[in-house]
Amino acid sequence: MTTHPYLQHGLTILHARLKTPHARFAALTGTEPRPFITLSRETCAGATTLGKHLIPLLDAHLGQEGRSWMFLDKDLLHHALNHHNLPERLADYLPEDRLPEIKGLIGEIVGLHPPLWELEHRVAEAIHRFAELGHVIISGRAAHLITRDLPAGLHLRLVAPRESRIRRAQEIRQSDRAAAEAFITENDQARERHVRTNFEQDINDPHAYDLVINTDRVPPATAARLVLDALQERVAALTPAV
Repeated sequence: MTTHPYLQHGLTILHARLKTPHARFAALTGTEPRPFITLSRETCAGATTLGKHLIPLLDAHLGQEGRSWMFLDKDLLHHALNHHNLPERLADYLPEDRLPEIKGLIGEIVGLHPPLWELEHRVAEAIHRFAELGHVIISGRAAHLITRDLPAGLHLRLVAPRESRIRRAQEIRQSDRAAAEAFITENDQARERHVRTNFEQDINDPHAYDLVINTDRVPPATAARLVLDALQERVAALTPAV
């Protein structure tokens, strides 16, 4: 489970929110838009750091009573599976890549889990449901493509020069340069393959996002304010006039 307390808090909120009937949320929010953010990122581009700065701003400016914002990152897949009453161990068969496909096919043959395409579909359904509920930042899993039919979403892409990301990986993982460089390469390629294989899209295409931020040039606090301003404008444009 996550090592970040604010992420754990967000997951607690999500559990409570998913137990509340959809109709009740409609009654609580009326016709107001339910904003959400999707966050695509290059490896070690600073997604978690941005989330830590962004959540307090969102709660202060776009929060609602009893509905704090949450950040779903590393635990997203596990909770998507839980939402469909599927065991979390199936996450091993659904990384943001297709390299374990042979392992997955063997699992299908011996009846360990449903077909991979069905698992992907269920995860996508859960991500779409999280976005519909609003007040959530969804990181990874091609969420920007899965939720593009929902008008209240703001879709972000975080990038940074490769050298900067290698240095961050060395610090985070306490590894040498070679290991950090391999980690960056493997994860970037895995995410690219996942989006290309499942959605026939290029994860690096800037036209798929509302805002692309170079975190090597834009500090986290500044980036958080940029995101907040953009989302506030999106919500204002969707809010019915009184």
